[in-house]
Amino acid sequence: MENKRKGEGQTALITGASGGIGLELARCFARDGYGLVLTARSAGALDAVAADLTAAFGVSVVPIAHDLGRPNAGAELARAISQRGLDVDVLVNNAGFGAAGAFEKISLETQLGMIDLNVRALVELKHLYWPNILRKKRGGVLNVASTAAFQPGPMFAVYSATKAFVLSFTEALWEEARGTGVNVSCLCPGATVSGFHKRAGTERVWLVRAGMMSAARAAGLGYRAFQGNRRVKVAGAANAMLAGSVPFMPRAMMLWVTRRLLSA
Repeated sequence: MENKRKGEGQTALITGASGGIGLELARCFARDGYGLVLTARSAGALDAVAADLTAAFGVSVVPIAHDLGRPNAGAELARAISQRGLDVDVLVNNAGFGAAGAFEKISLETQLGMIDLNVRALVELKHLYWPNILRKKRGGVLNVASTAAFQPGPMFAVYSATKAFVLSFTEALWEEARGTGVNVSCLCPGATVSGFHKRAGTERVWLVRAGMMSAARAAGLGYRAFQGNRRVKVAGAANAMLAGSVPFMPRAMMLWVTRRLLSA
């Protein structure tokens, strides 16, 4: 008899799933038999990803093109999922973007857009699905933050602040979920091969030029952390060492170092 895969009978909703870490997380969940609901802004890219994952892993994959940066977008997405007769057992909040540069040189629309997508949409989706996940006592939430979450980011100020929120929020919910059978994890990748850096304008900053992790490796680390209910997973030993050193550095020195690491 064929062994049942651990995710069979469960559905994972993954945001920002058309490429990068989101796509690779979708592969991880599909490999273990989870049905998938994938969302991102690009319908064409999502359709291609869905076809590929269905063929490769034999799971149901429902692509829903949606812009989570708009007000009430989370509720709209939840309605679209419900209308398809689907329920969500695992919520993977991966969608997000950054914008590098001096605060005054980045438009207010862009700054608020980061907050809307990186924070508001994440909280909205969590609030919509969390009660039912707790009721079923299985599944959980995997939030994707960043190594930028561990310290303020001069020249990356709003993005770093949004990821600090994601990290803090996730850790709090991990504790609230203790003993419920529900997993909660926060993946904190460093520089990763994806379209993120081109959009963010960070292709030439020192940290990126020093080397990037593959999206597949970062996603694999995050997926295993989620399955083990690990509260926080920093992707990569060097990234973990840097993140772990922050509390021991004088604050002014830490800000000076961070600014130079994030400068072109």
